[in-house]
Amino acid sequence: MWWPPWLAACLAWAAGAGAESPAPLCASRGLCPAPPGANASQPGAGQCPRGAADLCAWALSSRSLLDPFPVDVIQENYVRNVRNCIFSVVYPTPFKSRIRLVAVSKEVLENILDLDISVKGTSDFLQFVSGGKVIFGSVPLAHRYGGHQFGSWAGQLGDGRAHLIGIYTNRNGERWELQLKGSGKTPYSRNGDGRAVLRSSVREFLCSEAMHYLGIPTSRAASLIVSDDDVWRDQFYDGNIRKERGAIVLRLAKSWFRIGSLEILAHAGELDLQRRLLDFIIQEHFPSIATDDSNRYLEFFSTVVSETADLIALWMSVGFAHGVCNTDNFSLVSITIDYGPFGFMDSYDPNFVPNTSDDERRYKIGNQANVGLFNLSKLLQALKPLLDPRQKQLASQILDRYGERYYSRFTELFKTKLGLLGENEDDNYLIAFLLKLMEDTKADFTMTFRQLSEITQDQLKELHIPEEFWALQDLGKHKLFSEWVSMYLLRLTRNEGDSDTKRRTRMTTVNPRYILRNWMAESAVQKAQLNDFSEVHLLQQILERPFQRQQAAEKAGYSLRPPPWARHLKVSCSS
Repeated sequence: MWWPPWLAACLAWAAGAGAESPAPLCASRGLCPAPPGANASQPGAGQCPRGAADLCAWALSSRSLLDPFPVDVIQENYVRNVRNCIFSVVYPTPFKSRIRLVAVSKEVLENILDLDISVKGTSDFLQFVSGGKVIFGSVPLAHRYGGHQFGSWAGQLGDGRAHLIGIYTNRNGERWELQLKGSGKTPYSRNGDGRAVLRSSVREFLCSEAMHYLGIPTSRAASLIVSDDDVWRDQFYDGNIRKERGAIVLRLAKSWFRIGSLEILAHAGELDLQRRLLDFIIQEHFPSIATDDSNRYLEFFSTVVSETADLIALWMSVGFAHGVCNTDNFSLVSITIDYGPFGFMDSYDPNFVPNTSDDERRYKIGNQANVGLFNLSKLLQALKPLLDPRQKQLASQILDRYGERYYSRFTELFKTKLGLLGENEDDNYLIAFLLKLMEDTKADFTMTFRQLSEITQDQLKELHIPEEFWALQDLGKHKLFSEWVSMYLLRLTRNEGDSDTKRRTRMTTVNPRYILRNWMAESAVQKAQLNDFSEVHLLQQILERPFQRQQAAEKAGYSLRPPPWARHLKVSCSS
């Protein structure tokens, strides 16, 4: 009989499971994955109909991540240095107290996970998304990775409070990896308790979905639950430790592999395992690269360089600062992951730093492109042992072109934000001129572009800025504003086949009216702490349509000037 290498760990856990361990969701199906040959993530006809309302008719699989790689040979769950594996088998730790469902993403449940929204009302669903029960076919895993944090090699990091609970392949053939965040300790928890608090979990849930609807490649969030378990945090690292509540987000991504996934193997000298992981990533996520191509690692690096440049340019186009751009937070499939002390700019400021833990301002918004280059250089360093001399030289040349790719994509995006069509040699200057005026006047980044999308050319020509366009009124205080307006209006006349109506329609589809500003997230968090989740739900609803004017959003003041107290808000790495 064939025995998969991870089965012993699974059976050992099942045999020793106690009251603190998750129970099987559907007991008749057992705890361990389906037998060899079964595809647990694609149940047979009638087993998982579209819009399944019963989790017992729904399944996950962990085999595609377990079969190709050796698994951590130590079965006990304690903090340690792990070697010669990609994953450790480790089960979530259920909360001890009452748990409550705060929010779900209907779009994720129905269009990605093939579940009917009614499933959210079931006890099985609540237990599943809180780590209290496991799905048939699931072998929960914690991923081993390393990373450069704030510019220095930090050694082994890994999933210290996250469990990859399985892969789901939906009716469209899309493969999604499901991960619980805040679900308990793993061998990678270091000095942590394996938990996440409600404060940070609300922010991650809302921002994951908000970024998706802004058109930014991102992980997704399916659900958010809160418990009454006490979790102690020193939020600003000032010695003021306070009690918060534990929470868990069920989040999804096509892949959770990151630059640090390869770095840890290179640093440990585990080159055979690194090669196997790279080949797996290419086969699963880079279909345009032939798996037998001798230059496949070079092609992989070239793709990651280009897509990372594109992603950061997209961040900049909506004023998003990630906050912790370490190599362990940079995805190999170039999506936004690991939402921590992020922030969207209010006033335009290239030195905007959302993370109060970033004392050296390394990850300020204006430095994100440079940090991307640094992270890619560390990826190349990890790949070099697998490249021959010619490939190393070519890879260095690819990295040298990163800046050009980033600048090209940045310019393209900002031209679109300004409604410019075609090519003009002065476009770069026009964009830079506007950004300088915004910086000098501290004009609101989001609403400046949005109000340029709504104001007519006649109003601009006359420098008649209605009161509702408050961001443009701020911009208009600059002595060079009229000069910029003249340049802009002249450039618009060169848009072939365009009209002012077409321009405004086009611009309002790319310049959001609503973003997840820190003050909005903080307001929702403060209410959630009191078990009032109304603003979480309101924000979720509004941010699903960020480009459309919405009465509820206007009533809530989400397009108005941020309140004065917003300037004093702080977020940190403590979550």
